[in-house]
Amino acid sequence: MSRTVFCSYLKKEAPGLAFQLIPGEVGKRIFDNISQEAWTEWQAKQTMFINEKKLNLMKAEDRKLIEEAMIGYLFENKDIEIEGYTAKK
Repeated sequence: MSRTVFCSYLKKEAPGLAFQLIPGEVGKRIFDNISQEAWTEWQAKQTMFINEKKLNLMKAEDRKLIEEAMIGYLFENKDIEIEGYTAKK
């Protein structure tokens, strides 16, 4: 049976992640407070963000940018600016 969390992104109870995807304190915060649905939305945005900014995951500074964008998106209601992208309504 899947676990349920109160998703701080969706502001509702929803099925949570199956396991902690990211190590450390940020990963624990995501595991405890973000639903699978919100995580899936973030992954789509993250892919566009990485491609748009031409980020290299081998570089620590690029990983830091992604982490900051992820925290802003999931916990602070900050949308990511993707040039030429219009969200579906």
